[in-house]
Amino acid sequence: MNRNSNDPEDIADSLDSLESLEELSPQSEVLKHTFVSTSQDVPLVMRPFVNSIFPVLLINTDFRILYANGACNNLFTGYFYLQNSLFFDVFGKSLGTEALKDIRAAVLYGAHGYSWKGSIKTKTREAGTLQTKVYLFPIIQGNQAPDNFIVLFDDVTEENKKLLQSVFISLLEASKLKDNDTGKHIVRVNFYSERLAKELYNRPGYEEVDRDFIEDIGFLASMHDVGKIGTPDDILNKEGPLSDWEWTIMKEHTKNGAFILSTYPNPMAREIALNHHERWDGTGYPFQLEGEMIPLSARIVTIADVYDALRMKRSYKEAFDHNTSIEKMKAWRGKNFDPALFDIFMTIHGEFERIYADNTDEDET
Repeated sequence: MNRNSNDPEDIADSLDSLESLEELSPQSEVLKHTFVSTSQDVPLVMRPFVNSIFPVLLINTDFRILYANGACNNLFTGYFYLQNSLFFDVFGKSLGTEALKDIRAAVLYGAHGYSWKGSIKTKTREAGTLQTKVYLFPIIQGNQAPDNFIVLFDDVTEENKKLLQSVFISLLEASKLKDNDTGKHIVRVNFYSERLAKELYNRPGYEEVDRDFIEDIGFLASMHDVGKIGTPDDILNKEGPLSDWEWTIMKEHTKNGAFILSTYPNPMAREIALNHHERWDGTGYPFQLEGEMIPLSARIVTIADVYDALRMKRSYKEAFDHNTSIEKMKAWRGKNFDPALFDIFMTIHGEFERIYADNTDEDET
């Protein structure tokens, strides 16, 4: 790019060529060039960003949003209305008190070279969680204090999600080496749990089931038995019934799993590992919780896990077909299973049969 050019295409290209907004700083040559305006006309100032791949908006010293490009409007669709709104009214709750103070100091008093860098995390039931890095820079006009500021956003939602999941996928792979349950078992439990959660989304009484809940349980259900990584192999893989002492050791996998997952930012991971063997009537383990004391995520995974366990061949039992499995589960309504949740499961149990058929190991057929 020609650094002496004021051509909007050159400016936009220079921004879009960056691999990451992390390359930007108040001293960035791109920014020094880009934010020099020869006109007070807002459309001219923002012309380079109209078709930018980076979400960008323009604010003034009154913190009013003067312009948001298409990428910015697309990013925040379902979360915020941007046009002609006040920046703090839109993003205030997502930023937090300290960040708001720092932004005010940058814009009004020139702190940190009239610049600020931070992050925003926001959520709606329909759209889920959105996490972005945020960069605020002044539009430089000679030696004058800036009147307008560029705010750039970098969506890191998927990046952060994949980073977190990669850590626990490693744990999951390690636990699979110890357990004779097939890898397809945990895949199916994920699918069953996600499908049942989707069924709850539009039903009254299940407001906690939002887009994040559905997506999270579709991954975290597979972690329900990760605590078995601490269970002795001779107990875990024993053919035939366990002794009372062995059964006591086996049941510790719920607590072990909760400990392993205790640092995971989403509490659902720990909830599922700890509580998926609790029963609605209070006769489960490890704490004999009953009814709605058991987290909804664990109640969902309980139905998914039991269904798949019935369908699978184990060292101590033959595999049951779908209809036999459903009949057995009916007897446990209100005992093992949340009765209202089980009734909803019964409206879609045919889809569990399809999931099983589509995700079966060769040695299970």
